[in-house]
Order: sequence, then structure tokens, then C-alpha cells
Amino acid sequence: MKASELKSRSVEDLQAELMSLTKAQFGLRMQLATQQLTNNSMLGKVRRDIARVKTVLAEKGVQ
Repeated sequence: MKASELKSRSVEDLQAELMSLTKAQFGLRMQLATQQLTNNSMLGKVRRDIARVKTVLAEKGVQ
């Protein structure tokens, strides 16, 4: 997901995306803890996507 794609979305869409990414991150952390995670790079990708969404929300002035 690119920041330019996120900037064109509405605040409600961004907040929904943030919620789904947070849930995905939780699921990945649980898989890591139970040693079921096969693709460790997904944790970093989801974390960076969360940071991108939060950055765009901050640019739009939403906290």
C-alpha cells in the first residue's frame, strides 16, 4: 500500500483500514508466539502499513 493511495481515501476509510491492520498485527503476533507464523516479514510489513495510515491521518488533522 502506497502513501499516495492512502491520501486519496476518506478519514472513515483510513480509520477502518487502521483497525483492520491492528487486528491483523495482533493475529500475526499470536501466530509468532505459538510458532505458527511461517512468513516473518509480514510483521514488519503490517507495522509499516500501520505507520503509513497513522501518518496520513495526522496530515489530515485527525487524532
